[in-house]
Amino acid sequence: MTSVKEFRIEREPTATTLGRGSFVFTDDYSVFDWGKMPDEIPDKGASLCAMGAFNFELLEAAGVPTHYRGVVSEETGEVVPLAETEVPPTEMAIDLTQVPDLPHEGRSYDYDAYHEAAGDNFLIPLEIVFRNSVPVGSSLRRRTDPADHGLDFAEWPEGVVQLEEPIVEFSTKYEEGDRYLSRREADRIAGLADVTELEAVAREVNRVVTEQAAEAELVHEDGKIECLYVDGEVRVADVVGTFDENRFTFHGQQVSKEFVRQYHKRTQPEWVEAVDAAKQEAKKRDVADWKSLCEASPESLDDEVIEAASDLYAAGTNAYVGRELFEAPSLVDAVGAVRDL
Repeated sequence: MTSVKEFRIEREPTATTLGRGSFVFTDDYSVFDWGKMPDEIPDKGASLCAMGAFNFELLEAAGVPTHYRGVVSEETGEVVPLAETEVPPTEMAIDLTQVPDLPHEGRSYDYDAYHEAAGDNFLIPLEIVFRNSVPVGSSLRRRTDPADHGLDFAEWPEGVVQLEEPIVEFSTKYEEGDRYLSRREADRIAGLADVTELEAVAREVNRVVTEQAAEAELVHEDGKIECLYVDGEVRVADVVGTFDENRFTFHGQQVSKEFVRQYHKRTQPEWVEAVDAAKQEAKKRDVADWKSLCEASPESLDDEVIEAASDLYAAGTNAYVGRELFEAPSLVDAVGAVRDL
């Protein structure tokens, strides 16, 4: 289903009923939409599974419906709450919804066909993005003006802008080159789901994750959710509030996949530039497959970078869930090692 987790199906969903299955989290990673990168990051998969499960359980306790059923115990193979596991899990049990094909010609996508096939039980083909801050490199600065968000700036300031109220946006989910949408277009793509409800769910998820992060002295900068629609209800799907889906900082240092992204920008700028050029060329040619146009490939990371990334994921998860699930350094030490790279 994605480049970093596998998908198991126990029972297929139908037009009227949810199915059952699971995510199996791997140690693969992806940056810049490339897909599977040359290396693995040890314990990354278990970190994402544990952190995602912890957040789903927080959301259920807060009254937010989700597709989560539990984690699969490494010891017994049973589906259990995260607290009942001793070994960090790598498999998450979930309810399954329908995900029809999204037909397209070039970069023109047929969402009407998607919803005709989906009926009343489907994965909403949107990502709902929430931002608690606007860093210097944010795409928001290129696409919008501060006044568009009710901010009292004539233009974006040079430093990070901390937001009193989160900004919520919508982007496509299944297009080869995802793009941000107007609210009206997002509402059309959402089908039977209502964007006002999607926004409200995103804001509640953001609140829960932000408050939990603060318990571990982590600052929750931004993130996203995906949702399914069934029986007239929106439920949170995919995985929520992990170091891949969201950006967190600890005393100013990235504790998320963003660290790996920035490392590639510093050490493999030619590849990063080639990716950007390929995406622009694909847009110009009106084709979806930009990777076939890319003239460079990523190189492997040094062993010390892989080790530092592994410790960061594990230490960050321990701090976030408030439990020593992993044998890892303290978050202070893990962050210090990353900062020295």
